[in-house]
Amino acid sequence: MRIIRYADDFLVMINGQRADAEALWGEVGSVLAPMGLRLSEEKTRVCHIDEGFDFLGWRIQRRAWRSRTGKKVVYTWPSKKALASVTDKVRALTRRAKHRTLADLLRRLNPVLRGWCAYFRHGVSKRTFSYLGYYVFRRIWGWLRKRHSKLNRSTLVRRHLPNWEICDDRG
Repeated sequence: MRIIRYADDFLVMINGQRADAEALWGEVGSVLAPMGLRLSEEKTRVCHIDEGFDFLGWRIQRRAWRSRTGKKVVYTWPSKKALASVTDKVRALTRRAKHRTLADLLRRLNPVLRGWCAYFRHGVSKRTFSYLGYYVFRRIWGWLRKRHSKLNRSTLVRRHLPNWEICDDRG
């Protein structure tokens, strides 16, 4: 068995003006032609790093460095489209009729989340991961509530989430 991998997505970043980037367009096409590749007019674009762009699920943009005034750095974080795709997968997996037990639900959900988080761990992803964790918890909690509608919250936690503590306002 032979595995053939194709890498046909790439990014060219230059230090110069827009005219310099557009002049490079023909040169990139001539480099790709011997490999049997060509630039797609509808997928290829020239943009400034300050306005940002999406590439392979990442949002790449130069912004002000939060702790230093006047300094700018390039940040990468998961794009909105990538986040929407994983939340759609979570939504599909947490539908009521798909699983018999909580263990089965978690067994199917964990590989999806583990793979997605492993891919995006190298960026500035803390806020995205926090949101995703909150979203997954709310979906699982809603699944439990609909499955066991006659049980109250403390009974659900005691039976299905024994290591989770209920937080209340009394301290």
